[in-house]
Amino acid sequence: MLLSISFILVLLNSQPCHGGASPETDIDLLLSFAMSVDDLSRSLSGWNLHNGDFCKWSGIVCKDGVSRVSEIVLPGKNMTGELPGAVFELGYIEAIDLSDNRLSGVIPREVFVCSSLRHLNLSNNNLTGPFPSGYISGLETLDLSNNMLSGRIPQGIGMFYGLKFLDLGGNLLAGELPFSISNITGLETLTLASNQLTGTIPGEIGHLKSLKWMYLGYNNLSGEIPVGIGELTSLTHLDLVYNNLTGKMPSSLGNLSNLEYMFLYQNGLSGQIPKPIFGLKRLVSLDLSENSLSGEIPERIIDMESLEILHLFSNKLTGKIPVALSSLPKLQVLQLWSNKFTGPIPSNLGLKGNLTLIDLSTNSLRGKIPETLCRSGSLSKLILFSNALEGELPSSLGSCKSLRRVRLQNNLLSGELPIGVTRLPLVYYLDMSSNNLSGRIGEQEWDMPSLQMLNFAMNHFSGSLPGLFGANSRLENLDLSRNGFSGTVPGSFGMLSELMQLKLSDNELSGNIPLELSSCKKLVTLDLSKNHLTGRIPESLSDMPILGSLDLSENNLSGEIPANLGKVESLIQVNISHNKLQGRLPLTAAFLAINGSSVIGNDLCGGSSASGLPPCRKSSNYITWLSIVCSLGAVILVCTACFGVITLIRQKGTPEEIERTETGNDTVWELRFFDSKFSRSVTLADILATAGNDNVVSRTKTGISYVGKSNGAKITQFFLVEKNGLTSAINNSPSLESQLAEYGKMRHPNLVRLLGSCLSKRNGFLIYEHVDGRRLSEILSKLSWDRRAKIAIGIAKAIKFLHSYPSHCVALGNLSTRKILVDKRDEPRLRLKIPGLVCLDPKSFVSSVYGAPETEEGWEMGEKSDIHGFGLILIELLTGKTPVDPEFGLHESIVEWARYCYSDRHLDTWIDPNIQGTLESSTTDHNHMVETMNLALRCTTTDIAARPSASDVVKTLASILRTGSCISPTMV
Repeated sequence: MLLSISFILVLLNSQPCHGGASPETDIDLLLSFAMSVDDLSRSLSGWNLHNGDFCKWSGIVCKDGVSRVSEIVLPGKNMTGELPGAVFELGYIEAIDLSDNRLSGVIPREVFVCSSLRHLNLSNNNLTGPFPSGYISGLETLDLSNNMLSGRIPQGIGMFYGLKFLDLGGNLLAGELPFSISNITGLETLTLASNQLTGTIPGEIGHLKSLKWMYLGYNNLSGEIPVGIGELTSLTHLDLVYNNLTGKMPSSLGNLSNLEYMFLYQNGLSGQIPKPIFGLKRLVSLDLSENSLSGEIPERIIDMESLEILHLFSNKLTGKIPVALSSLPKLQVLQLWSNKFTGPIPSNLGLKGNLTLIDLSTNSLRGKIPETLCRSGSLSKLILFSNALEGELPSSLGSCKSLRRVRLQNNLLSGELPIGVTRLPLVYYLDMSSNNLSGRIGEQEWDMPSLQMLNFAMNHFSGSLPGLFGANSRLENLDLSRNGFSGTVPGSFGMLSELMQLKLSDNELSGNIPLELSSCKKLVTLDLSKNHLTGRIPESLSDMPILGSLDLSENNLSGEIPANLGKVESLIQVNISHNKLQGRLPLTAAFLAINGSSVIGNDLCGGSSASGLPPCRKSSNYITWLSIVCSLGAVILVCTACFGVITLIRQKGTPEEIERTETGNDTVWELRFFDSKFSRSVTLADILATAGNDNVVSRTKTGISYVGKSNGAKITQFFLVEKNGLTSAINNSPSLESQLAEYGKMRHPNLVRLLGSCLSKRNGFLIYEHVDGRRLSEILSKLSWDRRAKIAIGIAKAIKFLHSYPSHCVALGNLSTRKILVDKRDEPRLRLKIPGLVCLDPKSFVSSVYGAPETEEGWEMGEKSDIHGFGLILIELLTGKTPVDPEFGLHESIVEWARYCYSDRHLDTWIDPNIQGTLESSTTDHNHMVETMNLALRCTTTDIAARPSASDVVKTLASILRTGSCISPTMV
């Protein structure tokens, strides 16, 4: 009975199409289509009756020998509007490709009326509604991916008997996978990834004997992997990642003799990896990471002669790393970290193959590091930290010129550094801390021009400190603490212009603190504690602009503390305990609330009650001295006031510091500048005159931007905040003026400076410096990867600066490439969210596409939100796509898409084609770009607590991207 019903349906579906039998009908239908859509790129401008043969119209192909439309090919033409049904009524239509447009609405019911249709591609639009009803038994290609289709995949999908290619990925489809899909026995490609599918994978799927590609990742599928998958002997690519699959892997997977890629990571699979899998000779990439797999890797892995990438990290695997890995001829990437492996690293690992990345960290490995690891000459990343490796470092390490990232910390390694290690030209991250290494590294020749992070802490190194680390050193993080270094702190450290962290604590260093250290203007952390340093604390340390942590404790420093130390607002952590300092604590912010444990062990006085220090003694002549000081102070104050009045009169004709004026509607305006340069050249009249339509730069929901001029030259940008903007802040914040003044103090090369404000009781202007540049969104496609890297670093540093600032009312808000200006030096310039509003009511902001993630308490506008925004920017810099790209529907964010692409490990599926030609070597840059994306995904994770801090992002990014060249392995 079912067979007869199916036969009747096939007959009905094979009836002639509605297009009729005349070419004139085709013309009418084409013109109807053209009138139904918005042709923004004017691709259809030639579709008219005056333009000759319609078979020659753009995007039209006619059937040979018949003047009838057989193909419509119009991908990526920026067409909008609802998808019209006219094109599906063409009598001889065989192929329709309207992909990569912005068509919306439901898929019209006429879509499956014509039995002649063989290929239909409507992917990457904004189509909504359910999967359309009906079918075409002869349809071979159906691509509806990356839209907003919802509902279930109907059981009727099985009636598309002729399908070879089916892609419904990137939609909102829910429910279970229909078992009827197994009826499409000729299907070669099946993609249902990035939906909301639930339930189990039907066992009947094994009937699809012709299937070559199967993508079911990024859903909520559960249950076990069906044994029937092992019957898909034509399969070359299996992707079931990011689901909730559990249970054991079926041994039948070993029957997939043609399989080249097996991706099962991020599930809940358990038990041992079936041994037959290790006999798949054509497998190129095996990724079973982030499951709960146990047992050992068998020596049979030697049969995987095509294997290039092996990812088994974050499981519960035990036993020894098989010796057979050393014999795999094509192995490039080996990641087995975070398991329970024991025993030695195979002694000949690296002898064959072309190893570029080895990560065996966080296991229980013992024995020596093999000499052969870098035999290929391509090894760029060697990660072996947190094991029990022992013995001396391999001498071959010193000649491994391809190395870029080395992490060997937390082992039992001993002996001296091999000759050449301090001259590796590409290494930018070198961590050998927490070992038993020894020797006099200060006597070795250092020439590491790429080095950014060096950590040799907690070893047994001795002798003097290295003076230089290479010409034009880029060193940002230097940690040599807890060793046995002696001698003085080299003054040459002052030449490390990029240095952000210097830790030399717990050594045997002596002598004075070199004055040259104050030349390290980017230094954030300085730790010289637990040494034998003498002399005074240099006054020049007071002028270090962004120093945040200073530890000079447990030394022999003497004299008084510089009175200005701590005047820089960034300095929030100071420890000077257990020295020979004397006198009173400075009256700076860093010392006013200092804890007693940070000043104990000196001869100091003063400070707040928190310091625990006694008050400073008053001398017998205190009253006389005080009266003299007060008298002199009064004289000075009077003279200063007189001078100020005279100056103001000369400048503005008024003795007031704030310029006020009343306009015709009884509105009083007050003008304040936070930069004296502009207070002498710009008047309130200039600003009010600027706020006219002739000077408008842009209009947004929160206000209007103007560019003002003074003496014919652009000097600043005036930003008028309209209703629901600064008006709300003025009415609700009595401290708005002080908040604005606080913002006006901020100085950072990647921030647009707030120069002043112009307020009335009902409205206001914010006055920003004028930046001669262009929006990042406008120039992104023209930027090389090097230039994008520099911009990324600048943005990250601005975020770090803001969130280390003492004010708690700081946020960038909705970061986007549209809001970031890039000046002529490729420096990004960011502008803060409107002051006052962030402090007053952060929940009042509605998140846009770039917005902060939702939390239990509303929209979070703080550091983690800005980190999320930075992650989005980083994805955009990598892919060239924006969160509003038509490739993504409302259901799928750019982050979800990026995670899916990242899982595929194929760079060419997601990297921006505009930067393909700017990359160096394919293998090296492939690893760099993949790991840069990894950082972006960490920043945008939905687990807010798991996002890195702004400080961590800068450190990580500094080790990933370098201005002027591209490298991008993330923090492991």
